[in-house]
Amino acid sequence: MPDIPVFLKSGSATATITPLGAELTSWQVNGRDLIWHRDPQHWARSAPILFPVVGASAGGAVKVDGKSYPMPQHGFARDSLFDVIEHGGDFVLLRLTDNAQTRERYPFAFSFAVRYTLSSDGIAVAFEVTNPGAAPLPYQIGYHPAFPWPFATRRAGHDVVTFASDARRPLLRPDANGLLKRKADASLSGVRMELSAAMFDKGAFVFADAASDTVVFTPASGGALSITTEGFPHVAVWTKPDAPFISIEQWTGLPDWDDFSGELSERASVSVLPPGGVAHHAIALRYSAA
Repeated sequence: MPDIPVFLKSGSATATITPLGAELTSWQVNGRDLIWHRDPQHWARSAPILFPVVGASAGGAVKVDGKSYPMPQHGFARDSLFDVIEHGGDFVLLRLTDNAQTRERYPFAFSFAVRYTLSSDGIAVAFEVTNPGAAPLPYQIGYHPAFPWPFATRRAGHDVVTFASDARRPLLRPDANGLLKRKADASLSGVRMELSAAMFDKGAFVFADAASDTVVFTPASGGALSITTEGFPHVAVWTKPDAPFISIEQWTGLPDWDDFSGELSERASVSVLPPGGVAHHAIALRYSAA
């Protein structure tokens, strides 16, 4: 099936999804662009879906039954062509299933479906993982959307990420290989995380077990964008210091620890689906004008 973008509309809201990676490449509400526009000068993606792993794997590979399989960072789904199963005016259902190429990296039978539903002020993303095989299926899912964060508003303390609770959140920082140290660098207390470009000089902020099923990005330029999740316990916040976007990521699992050498089924915060099992995860993005 060719990579022909799918267009959705609901009221004044529009969205575009490409079958390559089942990626949301545009989303507008009342004419306001809410998703990063894939400028390759900074980052040539917009909102990639991560599967079957999140982040880096130790040695660039995963181990299954003692055998190593090469695994790119964030998995292969973001660079795979999904089939468009169903498409209406305000929704689309896409699916990726195992094939000869996926089995070279991930030796499992699987079905991974993504459904987008657009509304006048939001977009819902539903994920379904099915295990049609005879072996347990280890997997992780990540959603990696980037939102415009113009330089004009990037002043320390003026742009805020707000969590749903004031729990203390251990802060993990990926190393140069994208792996995590088991010991937290620091922690974040309270509900507010004030943003500045300089704070990302050393890369992403990873909050394992963020204790927040809703995160809200409130830029100084006005409006608010909320992200509500089901089955995504971890949150990462990332940008490049010279890039006018902010990525607020939702993860079901974590990258490998820097000292990890075990099986994929033993990876940090991995989900394991029994034969015949079906699992659901969901994310809802909603925009509120100033």
